[in-house]
Amino acid sequence: MNKLLPMGILIATALLIPVLAQAVGKPKVEFINSEKARAANYPFSQAVQVDHTLYLSGQIGTDPKSGKLVEGGIETESRQAMQNIKDLLAEHGHSMDDIVKCTVMLADIKEWPAFNTVYRGYFDGRFPARSAFAGSGLALDARVEVECIAIVD
Repeated sequence: MNKLLPMGILIATALLIPVLAQAVGKPKVEFINSEKARAANYPFSQAVQVDHTLYLSGQIGTDPKSGKLVEGGIETESRQAMQNIKDLLAEHGHSMDDIVKCTVMLADIKEWPAFNTVYRGYFDGRFPARSAFAGSGLALDARVEVECIAIVD
């Protein structure tokens, strides 16, 4: 009987290896786009989910109905960009609480304080890790672009 135990363990291990290899193998990847984004034929996805990590493409302050940049400067654009992020997350059953990292690109780093004022209103005091830098030539001459990473179920 004791001689059968090691053989049983060996057989059980041999049967489990393919199952375990599949479970820890290639991650599940899903490319996420709304119907409107697919129709626009953009050369990027709105978001990509890799297992439990959701990578959101950068959002600028465009009105979702017209696709045009909202008027009013950094505060208005920041509010719309953050709302676009919130809406994209909500569309897929997630929230701003799921965000763990943001990258902020500003047309002018002097507008960083104005952006921060708007940004604070989208979080409950638990802020994601964040980087910010100034760059020139944002899409549609936007003042700000924000991309985020979220952890989701």
